[in-house]
Amino acid sequence: MYVCNCFGVTEAQVRKHAEAGACTPRQIASACKAGTDCGSCVRRIQALLGRGACRTEVADQAQPALSGVSELDEAA
Repeated sequence: MYVCNCFGVTEAQVRKHAEAGACTPRQIASACKAGTDCGSCVRRIQALLGRGACRTEVADQAQPALSGVSELDEAA
């Protein structure tokens, strides 16, 4: 199914770019121009990215917000 009718970009293409590392609508636009003309597809791109691998990769790399506090206390 087409996500971007202006440039003929499909859901499969958006997913492919997301798997290659494009995790925001702006990065998808840089990869394939989707969302750069009329903009009506941007919400659909956001929805596809929200369900994709990018969120899990970022979550896997995340550290607790206070993980380095004890190191700061020791340095002071």
